[in-house]
Amino acid sequence: MAMPRSLRRTNPITLLLAALLFFGFLIFLFPPSSNAAAISAAKKKLQSAAAHPLSPPSAPFVKSAASSNGQTSPPPVVHYHLNNLTTTVDPIGNQENVLILTPLARFYPGYWDNLLALTYPHSLIALGFIIPKTREGNIATAALQAAITRTQSGPEAKRFASVTILRQDFDPPIQSQDEAERHKIEVQKARRSAMSRARNSLLFTTIGPYTSWVLWLDSDIVETPPTLIQDLAAHDKPVLVPNCFQRFTNDKGEQDTRPYDYNSWQDSDKAAEIAAHMDKDEIIVEGYHDMATFRTLMAMTADKSENRNQKSIISLDGVGGTALLVKAEVHRDGAMFPPFAFYHLMETEGFAKMARRLGWGCWGLPNYFVYHYNE
Repeated sequence: MAMPRSLRRTNPITLLLAALLFFGFLIFLFPPSSNAAAISAAKKKLQSAAAHPLSPPSAPFVKSAASSNGQTSPPPVVHYHLNNLTTTVDPIGNQENVLILTPLARFYPGYWDNLLALTYPHSLIALGFIIPKTREGNIATAALQAAITRTQSGPEAKRFASVTILRQDFDPPIQSQDEAERHKIEVQKARRSAMSRARNSLLFTTIGPYTSWVLWLDSDIVETPPTLIQDLAAHDKPVLVPNCFQRFTNDKGEQDTRPYDYNSWQDSDKAAEIAAHMDKDEIIVEGYHDMATFRTLMAMTADKSENRNQKSIISLDGVGGTALLVKAEVHRDGAMFPPFAFYHLMETEGFAKMARRLGWGCWGLPNYFVYHYNE
């Protein structure tokens, strides 16, 4: 059979180029499965990106392109379907965004190193910091910004989705951040009120419509398991706190650990009796000999043995905030950190009371440890 006249006159190179172009077009339409996940992740990242400066800062910002006439497009009207958000026992598999919030007065390199070591995908983590307008705060801000610059310009896998830094718009009640000074009982009400205001400012400014979890992590927490987020989320609790301990050298010159945070507790009749005789603006502070409440402190129930059950869980009435995982819907329901006496409680303990009043349970892991910096 004779070849059609049109094909006889066609250059073979032209046919080869056409075949290659057609093959490339097929690959574009049907990408290999190995690239499908990456493309899907990229699309999801773009969809969750902030498209306007007024969008939530917890989403990575994407500057809108200018149109042909040089003008940018008008601010978008965005619909967020909060019912589609999930908080599950498999947050990585379900691509759940975590907002890590840290009130920061001093910058500890160990805190940042521990943050970088978290195995939760950093592309799903937004960071938020609030820092006081003090001399120490200025030093901490400079050190934090240097660490952020190194990380966000480094390997992409280590970069966080977004970083927000706030400077407090009010003066701190105490200037010194030395451990002995900030833990004096006479400064606790003013200090905890200021801490509540700082936490609320940070939370309300940074939580976004794609936030599934909020992890409160103090700036002096320098050691946690790398799987901290996954481990806590696996319990599927609305409010969950691990036990905060501190490493130190004991009298024998040996390395040891001791309880640090006493704000996670189960209530007692004695505490209720003390509260009943208080003025409405007075608060109960835990961990002081001058105010013995006889509450069950989670810090004192820990099993420090090597073969301990780290998944052991207990119900709590008060929680500490050194490391605290909260389902974002708890905060969206209105649970915040009262800067005033709320049932004679403030800050994280007041938050626990408020969350429970809203119908959310608070829980603790007595045998799962995070570690505070030893000053």
